Amino acid sequence: MTVPVVIDSAGVGLSGDLVVPGDPRGIMVFAHGSGSSRHSGRNRAVAGVLQENRFAIPLLADRVVTAVHEIGNHEVVRGLPIGLFGASTGAAALTAAAREKSVRAVVSRGGRPDLASGAVTEVRAPTPLIVGGLDHPVLELNRLAAGRLVAPNRIEVVAGATPLIEEPGALADVTRLATDWFDRQDVSSDVIT
Repeated sequence: MTVPVVIDSAGVGLSGDLVVPGDPRGIMVFAHGSGSSRHSGRNRAVAGVLQENRFAIPLLADRVVTAVHEIGNHEVVRGLPIGLFGASTGAAALTAAAREKSVRAVVSRGGRPDLASGAVTEVRAPTPLIVGGLDHPVLELNRLAAGRLVAPNRIEVVAGATPLIEEPGALADVTRLATDWFDRQDVSSDVIT
């Protein structure tokens, strides 16, 4: 079942799709950066398996937290565990997870955790940081963030991938890594994008 939703965040209506399988085990809130959308083929592919305002991290984190609250109270998924997936917006997902303690797991793909400011040390949800192997500056930023994260974490490098992780086979690697992580944290593949 797919339910269109509009989330009101500070007076702005944010459109999304709540995809609910027959027996949901959890909720996944998928945050994507500028240059992509919920209709993006890459985001749709990952969201399908998981079933920024550029660098405006506080604003995007506010929106993610609002989505967590509103979707978490939606009648068809109320009470299920919640995970966050930050696509190019790992900082917003990390910032939201630091503020919203109900989040059980976070995946940051190609994110800039340095933009999460002090929030990284407040994240309690287990977090992998997925980065393209050829994205050297962001890989180093993620390594530094991993050292500051208190939550269980690890760096996952997608070999041969550039910043957008759009090389053949790279998206499948990201999807597998994210799905495995959420499964280990007992957060299923229900997603709002």
